[in-house]
Amino acid sequence: MAEGGGGPARRKALSLLEAARSRYESLQISDDVFGESGQDSSGNPFYSTSADSRSAASSQDEEDDEEDEGAVPGGPGPVEEEEEEEAEKGGWTRSLRDVPPPRFKDGSGPTRKMPLTASAMDFFQLFVPDNVLKNMVVQTNMYAKKYQERFGSDDAWIDVTLTEMKAFLGYMISTSIHHCESVLSIWSSGFYSNKSIALIMTQSRFEKILKYFHIVAFRSSQTTHGLYKIQPFLDSLQNGFDSAFRPSQAQVLHEPLIDEDPIFIATCTERELRKRKKRKFSLWVRQCSSTGFICQIYVHLKEGSGADGLDALKNKPQLHSMVAKSLCQNASGKNYIIFTGPSITSLNLFEEFEKQGIYCCGLLSTRKSDCTGLPPSMLNNPETPQSRGQYRIRMKGNMSLICWYNKGHFRFLTNAYSPVQQGVIIKRKSGEIPCPLAVEAFAAHLSYICKYDDKYSKYFISHKPNKTWQQVFWFAISIAINNAYILYKMSEAYHVTRYSRAQFGERLVKELLGLEDTSPSH
Repeated sequence: MAEGGGGPARRKALSLLEAARSRYESLQISDDVFGESGQDSSGNPFYSTSADSRSAASSQDEEDDEEDEGAVPGGPGPVEEEEEEEAEKGGWTRSLRDVPPPRFKDGSGPTRKMPLTASAMDFFQLFVPDNVLKNMVVQTNMYAKKYQERFGSDDAWIDVTLTEMKAFLGYMISTSIHHCESVLSIWSSGFYSNKSIALIMTQSRFEKILKYFHIVAFRSSQTTHGLYKIQPFLDSLQNGFDSAFRPSQAQVLHEPLIDEDPIFIATCTERELRKRKKRKFSLWVRQCSSTGFICQIYVHLKEGSGADGLDALKNKPQLHSMVAKSLCQNASGKNYIIFTGPSITSLNLFEEFEKQGIYCCGLLSTRKSDCTGLPPSMLNNPETPQSRGQYRIRMKGNMSLICWYNKGHFRFLTNAYSPVQQGVIIKRKSGEIPCPLAVEAFAAHLSYICKYDDKYSKYFISHKPNKTWQQVFWFAISIAINNAYILYKMSEAYHVTRYSRAQFGERLVKELLGLEDTSPSH
């Protein structure tokens, strides 16, 4: 943590950490499931893989309260006769059969071969091409003109150009590398000043562009969507994601870590903290678990009217199903395997997805998940103590409900993995812990996403505007840059320059600003 961040500011930072942990809880399970992670995730404050960590302890307490099952060590355990009769009524049975894994029908990886000389800008413009930037120029100038017609002329304003718009984006993106308290710090004489890029544009000109910046200047008479000012950009970005990359079979639905850097918050003054407003939206993604590439973004507004508002979304699992359906609307018929957290996992959703050629594996919680159609006997806690590696399984059609014990009771629902296939969780201290294959797969893929967040969440743009559409825009730009870097690392250009994520970001900033220096910086 940064030095000198004590008092109310540090308490604010700690409260943000707790809020981030709470929000990420839907995808978090203890290190006993993930195994002991390496250096990539051991130091992340949002989720710790240490058994005695605060998050692991809270997760353990929650799981002990809500989830328990009995079994024979390393395999299925005995079941009471009345419980068996109860399960049979709903079509669930102890009789297990092998289910062949879904055959992946699509290739994966980048769709185009980039040249050895491809720059950071070339990869970024796979998602944000010049025609999108030119539209920003047109819409910004239109908004400035109408604004001045209504509120009076601004003699200091002249129409923005494409070159200036690129420089404007470059300044904003620079805050994702050097997390300054304000983008205007670039022109200051303080610690976060950056004279090497400050000379490209004056601070007053930057502030004018920031004042009038728009993606869509005006609402049409037919527009009712709350994101109308950003939706065309999100649609264009989605087209870029779809055309540039084909994801692997295994993908994860989750909320990425997009809160402000707690270290940065700890250095803010009380006045700056009071100015910061709580986000009015929830951002969900569908992410390739083998590369970290974010395939699709879904934004849900808090102020949305009706039963699908964000406040209702937090309390009603069926509305999380709506989010999942929106994220998977382009995934039908490809035999993808989607991993989900407890808020999304439900029997009805998984059965609906299976009809569309989408298979699932999700962590189940009796408190957060929609447990409709699941046998109650598998959701209750047993009185007998359990041993690590014990599990029980019930099956209905191709769907398997797994109850597995490992210093806590975990339930999984899946139609993507055979219940008779065995897996193992390997820990350096405890050795091998037996488990069904679905549990091993879930732990492996979710662990990768955790490592992705460790590495890339700190590169989100620090600028935090008050307007919701602008917050969404800068988050989307940050995701686009991370995706661009992933494609860069998968290209031949990486073997020539071998930029780190920070170096890639700095190269992109320099290219947007039109600077000639092409040497990697640290």
